[in-house]
Amino acid sequence: MDTTASAPTRALATEAVHAGREDLADLGLHAVPLDLSTTYPSRDSRAEAARLDDFAVTGAALTGPPVYSRLDNPTVARFETALARLEGAEAAVAFASGMAALTATLLARASMGLRHVVAVRPLYGCSDHLLTGGLIGTEVTWTDPAGIADAIRPDTGLVIVETPANPTLAEVDLRAVAHSCGEVPLVVDNTFATPVLQRPLESGARIVLHSATKYLGGHGDVLGGVIACDEEFARVLRKVRFATGGVLHPLAGYLLLRGLSTLPVRVKSASATAAALAGRLAADPRVAKVHYPRIGGAMVAFEVQGDPHEVIAGVRLITPAVSLGSVDTLIQHPASISHRIVDEGDRHSAGVSDKLLRLSVGLEDVEDLWEDLDIALSAAERSRRPVTASR
Repeated sequence: MDTTASAPTRALATEAVHAGREDLADLGLHAVPLDLSTTYPSRDSRAEAARLDDFAVTGAALTGPPVYSRLDNPTVARFETALARLEGAEAAVAFASGMAALTATLLARASMGLRHVVAVRPLYGCSDHLLTGGLIGTEVTWTDPAGIADAIRPDTGLVIVETPANPTLAEVDLRAVAHSCGEVPLVVDNTFATPVLQRPLESGARIVLHSATKYLGGHGDVLGGVIACDEEFARVLRKVRFATGGVLHPLAGYLLLRGLSTLPVRVKSASATAAALAGRLAADPRVAKVHYPRIGGAMVAFEVQGDPHEVIAGVRLITPAVSLGSVDTLIQHPASISHRIVDEGDRHSAGVSDKLLRLSVGLEDVEDLWEDLDIALSAAERSRRPVTASR
């Protein structure tokens, strides 16, 4: 099928259901076909050679039958088409995980001699580690949004921000940041907001990153990542993906495309519950501080007066687990898990305190969730009280 994102303008909810599926009726199908082939037969090796030569030069998506699944897969291409449409991008390129997508983006710019990155904390812990650790030869300058313009050098390839940020939910003014970037592409990690709440390309960003594992999949059963961007950069990303092998499995592409169809409904429902819980937490004396973004969303972060580990141990309905964006509510302690890999001083300076808990609100009833939190918060509060010796 045509993998370009061009189509009549439709509401986001309509696009979520129909994008990437427009040809199904003509094929006599209703459900999206799942193509698990790793290779595809062809008796015309001359034509195959010509197509591979063209891909090596241009990185353009293959036309005609697929050749090999590391180059292209029809099911994955449908997901890419749909995500590009939702983000308002010319193209999207899917990867095996969000970290594979970020790595490919860094490598693509490094291949042009642009290894320097300007980044704003906090970022997802493993993104922070990839940049700071120099594992792929990048050099990073950390700054606040106001310092971006001064941090840019001739060899700066990217500026990277996450908004709302993981895990503090701090927000940045994307239009102001994009202006500060000048000609340097701005990468926005849009995992928490999703295109339901914001479309960074409309504010001047050039590249949008998603850990598709989270809200795009939405059910905690698929790992993936995706970049939405213009076709020119997508061509470079496709060549990096082919060379490095960080491809999205077709079954994952199928599940992600299915997840997109309910994305607007899930995000809106979970966001309403999250806002209600944020309000209750803010009024609770057992809670020291609540972080909830102006943009809304289904993520809440809060700092407790008592022991955060007791809250993790005390929940029963809520799942104490890393990750987010699932239909069930998850809670985790960033300083112990998602941001453990970040230096303690850097964590604290970015606002990730040792008392901070991150709540990914799902689709359960708000009263049931609050009852579970109330019991867990009470357990944490009891841990603060001194033990009085009995006589």
